Amino acid sequence: LQLVESGGGLVQPGGSLKLSCTIDGFIEDYHVIAWFRRAPGKLREAVSCITKSGRSTDYAAAVKGRFTISRDSAKNTVYLQMNSLKPEDTADYYCTVGAIYFDRCLNTEEYDYWGQGTPVTVSS
Repeated sequence: LQLVESGGGLVQPGGSLKLSCTIDGFIEDYHVIAWFRRAPGKLREAVSCITKSGRSTDYAAAVKGRFTISRDSAKNTVYLQMNSLKPEDTADYYCTVGAIYFDRCLNTEEYDYWGQGTPVTVSS
C-alpha cells in the first residue's frame, strides 16, 4: 500500500495550491483520511481530515476558511485545496489514513499509513 502525495511547490503569499493524495492499494478498514504538516523546526500538526464517505470534514483553526478537503472515491484520491496561503503555511504536507474515530481525527497521530510528503513553500 502506498499513499502518493503531489501538488506541492513554491507559491507567493495569497496564492493557491491543490495537493493530491492517491491511495495506491487496498485498505480494508479505515475511516478517516487526513492531512498533516511539519514546518521547519516545528512539530507535526494536523491540518484537515475527512471521513471515508466524504460526508464529514474538519479543519485546524489555523486553516479554517482557507483550506478545503475533498475526496474523489472513483479515483481513490483526496485533495487539499489551499487558498490565501501565508508564509506560515510553509511545511512538508503529509496525507495519512487510519481506523480513527472522526471526532479524534485532528487530535491524534495514531494513523496506520503515511505518505512521503510534498513540500509547500509560501514566499515572495
